[in-house]
Amino acid sequence: MFDKNLFLLVEDSQDDVLLIRRAFAKANIHDALQVVRNGEEALAYLKGEGHYSNRTEYPLPDLVLLDLKLPGKDGFEVLQWIRHEPGFSALRVVVLTSSDDIRDVNRAYQLGANSFVVKPVDGNDFVSIVQALQGFWLWMSKSPEVVRPPVQTSSGAQIAC
Repeated sequence: MFDKNLFLLVEDSQDDVLLIRRAFAKANIHDALQVVRNGEEALAYLKGEGHYSNRTEYPLPDLVLLDLKLPGKDGFEVLQWIRHEPGFSALRVVVLTSSDDIRDVNRAYQLGANSFVVKPVDGNDFVSIVQALQGFWLWMSKSPEVVRPPVQTSSGAQIAC
């Protein structure tokens, strides 16, 4: 289904999701965005659990766009989990948030964010950001290998994903 680079957007604001989808369309980046609404969904997607177990339909992303202010597990918790999970520790994560608080910037980098981008107020600026993200992170920069950890069955056996 996906023969292009894939972005995983972790974003709870429907308005921001729509702006980002429009920006992708205007930047001529099609079928390259998967969206989850909170931290728990992000972890389930990455682990390939539940609804996200079909790896053809929900492949591993090349780049995660992570909001910080999420219901339940926030973006910091998701980032910390990614960096401590052996198969995902090299996964590229760009924090894309409305916060420009220096404490959030510093904490995100301390937890291993690859970049920190403040969401623009102008929708047209989203197009520029999406083009820059695709150009640098997916076109110019080589992606590290990322592997999904094996799934534990109820009997304790491990199944590779």
